[in-house]
Amino acid sequence: MSDTQEKRGYTADGPYETPTRARSGWTGFVVFGGIMLVMLGSFQAIEGFVALFKEDQYLVTRNGLTLTMDYTSWGWTHLFLGLAAIAIGIGVLLGQMWARVLGIVVAVLSALANIAFLPAYPIWCVIVIATDILVIYALAVHGDEVQGP
Repeated sequence: MSDTQEKRGYTADGPYETPTRARSGWTGFVVFGGIMLVMLGSFQAIEGFVALFKEDQYLVTRNGLTLTMDYTSWGWTHLFLGLAAIAIGIGVLLGQMWARVLGIVVAVLSALANIAFLPAYPIWCVIVIATDILVIYALAVHGDEVQGP
């Protein structure tokens, strides 16, 4: 059966097109969420590399962090979250359900990691946390408007 025959049906009045799901304006918001996951993942990875290779860049002593961990541990945490967010953001852009679920999980973990990292860079962390909240909203409420293949 050809591609056009699969999309058409017949009634007593003649052929009709099978209705397709209309995309709303919220689709762009979900795409925004996917792009932000990729971008935030990149930023998290950079933050992780800085913590791993240039500890003196941070202006707070290790004891000033909310959780007592060295910068190497935080570097690996941010690097892992960053790489996961990049992969999941690509999945969200492709409309995959697993990526929506994992995107919400990664955004929550990213927000929690940045809460603990607030003493080192408060303004940056607040921006990342706010963006994580927008991503969570986009994926949880309107994520089904971007469908995969």
